[in-house]
Amino acid sequence: MSVDVQTEIEIGRPCAEVSAYASDADNATAWYENIDSVVWETEPPVSVGSRAAFVARFLGRTLSYTYEIRELVSGEHLMMSTADGPFPMETSYTWQDEPGGGTRMSLRNRGEPSGFAKVGAFVMEAAMRRANAKDLNALKAILEGRRGAA
Repeated sequence: MSVDVQTEIEIGRPCAEVSAYASDADNATAWYENIDSVVWETEPPVSVGSRAAFVARFLGRTLSYTYEIRELVSGEHLMMSTADGPFPMETSYTWQDEPGGGTRMSLRNRGEPSGFAKVGAFVMEAAMRRANAKDLNALKAILEGRRGAA
């Protein structure tokens, strides 16, 4: 069974600001609750071919994996996939302008668990959906909290 989770949120900040912040792996530990560390394997800034190693906690396990940027359209779309890790996973972000100057951001995770993870794919998908909603809400709070500082 494959896992495919898409979550969306509206963030009251310009698309360019939201996409720049979310695309920067250095910010991941601030808004992704389960990510403990990120180390660039290539020189920033993010571009197609960039790689970053992540250590995360998910469903009581510590996971180490490397994402590689596969597609990047500045301010519109970013897709990265695991180059190394426990199972193949693809994460994509899309950003769209909303009326009033905000941004609609979509976060999608999809993959094909194998071995023991395949048996728990349904549980994994539900946990991923909850985690993604929390993460997008954290991103929204961070970016909207900057409003007074800009």
